[in-house]
Amino acid sequence: MCWMQLLISAFLAILFLQSGLDKVIDRDGNAIYLREHFKDSPVIGQVDVMLTVVTAFELLAGSLSGLGALAFLLWGGQTFAYAGAVLGAITIVMLFFGQRVAKDYAGAAVLVPYFLLTLLAIHVHQ
Repeated sequence: MCWMQLLISAFLAILFLQSGLDKVIDRDGNAIYLREHFKDSPVIGQVDVMLTVVTAFELLAGSLSGLGALAFLLWGGQTFAYAGAVLGAITIVMLFFGQRVAKDYAGAAVLVPYFLLTLLAIHVHQ
């Protein structure tokens, strides 16, 4: 089980850090894309706030997952990895909500495997 825990934590670190950093580096581009994506939804006025919240959650989930992989390697600790997985699952639920509200059902479906992986991570780190 230890390799599974390590690899899942590393995967989630890469997933969330890359996504969060992309939102920081290209915030304007992401905001423009999301305003268009949500233009016909009831949350159109909240795009900037939602982008900030999701970015913060992604960066935190990725950082904790990365620390979790490192902690697991160094002393077998699982607390960071567990916290990263929980925050990752919450983040994916937020993204899923956004995709459903935007009626992007294909985009929402793409999130399901990531969500299942975060649930597996929560389970193996308990």
